[in-house]
Amino acid sequence: MEHLLLRIDREILAAGGKRSKSRALVMERFFRARKHVTVEELTRAVRKTSPRVGAVTVYRTLKLLARLGYAKELDFGEGARRYESNLESHHDHLVCTACGTVIEFKEPDIEKLQDQVTWRHGFHPMAHRLEIYGQCRKCVADSGEGRRG
Repeated sequence: MEHLLLRIDREILAAGGKRSKSRALVMERFFRARKHVTVEELTRAVRKTSPRVGAVTVYRTLKLLARLGYAKELDFGEGARRYESNLESHHDHLVCTACGTVIEFKEPDIEKLQDQVTWRHGFHPMAHRLEIYGQCRKCVADSGEGRRG
């Protein structure tokens, strides 16, 4: 973690930015979160140890991490943007519209199919994102409904 934060700090300095203890705290908490976080959630987490860090600092830090390629900004249609680390390999998401749970998954067959489709159309993708919306196992069980299809 320390090496990662030093590398990011060097990139920020090289781009003309300044060192900030608050920003470093936000980055460390973000990378340790290991989940999709909103600005509000991350602000609450950071304030547990550093009560003076504001939401604006958290927001700007997440935007900076996204611009540098260390974070991804996601919108699951719930009214708040979420951020996740971009340090892990590519994965897709199952999003429960009932409880908000987000399940990450990797499926090589989907990746192969996407490669075939882009090749067939002569398309050169730079990135892609797959999100499947529905209800998670728990919410389906709680509602008493079985799988429809």
